[in-house]
Amino acid sequence: MRKLILIAVLLGAPVVLNAQSLQQNIAKAEALVESFVEDKSLPGMAVSIYLGDEMIWSEGFGYADIETQTPVDPALTKFRIGSVSKTLTAAAMGDLMKKDRLDPDTIVQTYVPNFPKKDYDITVRQVAGHIAGIRHYRGTEFMSTKLFSTVDEGLTIFADDPLLFEPGTQYSYSSYGWNLISAVIEGASEEEFLGYMKDHVFDPLEMNNTVPEWTNQEIPNLTTFYVPVGGDNLVAPYVDNSYKWAGGGFVGTTEDLIRFGAAYLDYDYQPERVHNDLMTPLTLTNGESTNYGMGWSNLSHNGERWVGHSGGSVGGSTMFLINKEHNMVIAYTINRSSVGFDDLHWKLVDIFLGEE
Repeated sequence: MRKLILIAVLLGAPVVLNAQSLQQNIAKAEALVESFVEDKSLPGMAVSIYLGDEMIWSEGFGYADIETQTPVDPALTKFRIGSVSKTLTAAAMGDLMKKDRLDPDTIVQTYVPNFPKKDYDITVRQVAGHIAGIRHYRGTEFMSTKLFSTVDEGLTIFADDPLLFEPGTQYSYSSYGWNLISAVIEGASEEEFLGYMKDHVFDPLEMNNTVPEWTNQEIPNLTTFYVPVGGDNLVAPYVDNSYKWAGGGFVGTTEDLIRFGAAYLDYDYQPERVHNDLMTPLTLTNGESTNYGMGWSNLSHNGERWVGHSGGSVGGSTMFLINKEHNMVIAYTINRSSVGFDDLHWKLVDIFLGEE
């Protein structure tokens, strides 16, 4: 806001009105989110929005820890971002594609020769787009408490299981498929997956508060995680997400997600051909669109295309979306499981785009 006010002083009344309008929109958005937090009895939440060429609003609501009444800080408080991790991992794929070190239409064994062959060949693109037939969680796997020290160890959960269907014929969401994608990244880059993410995604985009959630390490500003029980927020049961770094194992801030999204509003970080390859929805053999590319969901609001991802974790709920036409990025994170979003993101979009 200091930047907007300074420009207004220099250029005169028309920009002052824009600044005033922005302040009014922020007030509306604050009221909307405060009502959402109250109605859902949420412990804590962070919201950040980028529009045009800057982050126009970023605010924390409630507590990162109820007991200590530690307030949420959107710049520092780290939440479990769940499956938004897939979109971040897709950036590592894109980096390797840009360098012609990864061909998404090659079979996965090209990069992961130790992954068992199935009844059908499966390509990297099919795996990343959830049309390869790799299974999702079973039983209590989502509540795993085991520490997995390597990507290859995380493959052992499902590597010997048969495919659910002939690749390309169905869409079936699979976080385990992204375990395999992280192994592909290791094979293509000849580097460890987490190191590659840090060196080629997080550090270049100054995402200094996005890290893997190692349960055996202290992570500064990590929120406490909660689950809803009988109308109360109780501390979530212990889980260890190291079995699925690529698909759901990162923690981070909304402001880091804004930095990430802003990098995909132009083609400085990765070229247009990579954007299109990652974001364009795949098509099944029957001609039906999946509305999902490689780590990027495609949604429509008011006739406009939005891309991004949602995330659900034990003790976490996240939404991340970008729109290139308006140069807009929206990210919000909540430190509780199973939160219905009630189209909150679209309501915020409408406020700031003047469409409410």
